[in-house]
Amino acid sequence: MFKKVFGSAVFGVEATTITVEVNVDSGIGYHLVGLPDNAIKESNFRIAAALQNNGYKIPGKKIIINMSPADLRKEGSAYDLTLAIGILIASKQIQAENIEKYLIMGELSLDGNLQPIKGALPIAVKAREEGFKGFILPKQNAKEAAIVDELEVYGVDNIIQVINFFDRSETIERTIINTREEFYKNLDFPDFDFSDVKGQESIKRCMEIAAAGGHNIILIGPPGAGKTMLAKRLPSILPPMTLHEALETTKIHSVVGRVKSHAGLMAQRPFRSPHHTISNVALVGGGSYPQPGEISLSHNGVLFLDELPEFKREVLEVMRQPLEDREVTISRAKFTVTYPSSFMLVASMNPSPGGYFNDPSAPVTSSPSEMQRYLSKISGPLLDRIDIHIEVTPVPFDKLSDDRKGESSVDIRKRVTAARGLQTKRFEMSNSVHYNAQMNTKQIRKYCKLDAASMQLLKTAMERLNLSARAYDRILKVSRTIADLEASETINGSHISEAIQYRSMDREGWLG
Repeated sequence: MFKKVFGSAVFGVEATTITVEVNVDSGIGYHLVGLPDNAIKESNFRIAAALQNNGYKIPGKKIIINMSPADLRKEGSAYDLTLAIGILIASKQIQAENIEKYLIMGELSLDGNLQPIKGALPIAVKAREEGFKGFILPKQNAKEAAIVDELEVYGVDNIIQVINFFDRSETIERTIINTREEFYKNLDFPDFDFSDVKGQESIKRCMEIAAAGGHNIILIGPPGAGKTMLAKRLPSILPPMTLHEALETTKIHSVVGRVKSHAGLMAQRPFRSPHHTISNVALVGGGSYPQPGEISLSHNGVLFLDELPEFKREVLEVMRQPLEDREVTISRAKFTVTYPSSFMLVASMNPSPGGYFNDPSAPVTSSPSEMQRYLSKISGPLLDRIDIHIEVTPVPFDKLSDDRKGESSVDIRKRVTAARGLQTKRFEMSNSVHYNAQMNTKQIRKYCKLDAASMQLLKTAMERLNLSARAYDRILKVSRTIADLEASETINGSHISEAIQYRSMDREGWLG
């Protein structure tokens, strides 16, 4: 007997429906075709044990299974349940008249229980697009898939529930989530708050500007100055994610199986902090079967690179294109996948190998050649893509011992959200630009017009600091954000002056 059941494969952050064709005929043999990987080829052992331990069996006949489209590589163990149900129906061990209305995915344990799968959200989105009535999958992934409305999502614990659902018309409790209600309920603040930071008022101002315009920022200072503490608190002042951003972010985390089983939609902006030993593939994504890297897992959030010069230079260089394009494309011989990577880069570094720069009282000093070797690990083109450079100095004792609380993240976030609101209105006709850091050259010329005095000030700074054309654009973008925080329609000299101050590493003495 011949039967079709349906599963799905995920490529990039999009899913493709896979038709599993099962034919059971006279003879002997088990043949699985359609470019399955080793995990799928091993599925017959898991399926045989799971069926036998639940009162069913793989028939001793000739079984041919084709996973269509046959020229598309399939990978992972999530097809176990799809194949098992197909074999049971094709061998007439169970009846399932409406099997074609459902998409079925799940990894089988030997006792028939189901293990979670990756990519449940993009699969559910595709199932709804293609008109499937329902999606049956492991219970751990049910909330994630139930984000998609107009699709019946059934979370199951074991294969017997699925068999009884089709063969005996027994009901399975449907997972229903009010996506908007769930999303807004979880829009609470992270554990870290700017009110805990003692002193560092100028650095807080920088972080506020960076958050308001979505600007990349690098913090330079000696050990213990508070660089990591400040970076961890940046997500707490970013505007709350929109529902669209939350869906985008959840899809990416779903592909790599990082969505928590009790959670549906991700309501918090991601904060990723990879170790400096990370490889370039782990950072930007890739591999034999491409997976999202840290820059994509940071999409709509923050990527924090602590001790930037300790990262391998080739690792940092691969970020240059994604920082500009806000997406990363990974090409292989037979296919190409694109992952979104619109993130805020926050980097920190010591000013020298010993941690101290031009400090005669420092416990460790570095020679000029050591300084040059250390700083040359970061290329000029990469620094050009970081809008704000700021030096962080240690907090004096009198401020550390002060019991008074600083300004809270809630208050700062209100100003940031108001500034982002102005930018949203400014770029409402553009699909690719949503805040100042994303502006292209044409938009910079349109929205960052300067009067004569401001232009002369910027010209002087460009000549003295020997700034590149890209740095010129960065200064204009940052000054536009400073003006937005003041709700000013025009950019004036004070905005330009402040923006120029945030180019510390362009000053004489840095990078040679």
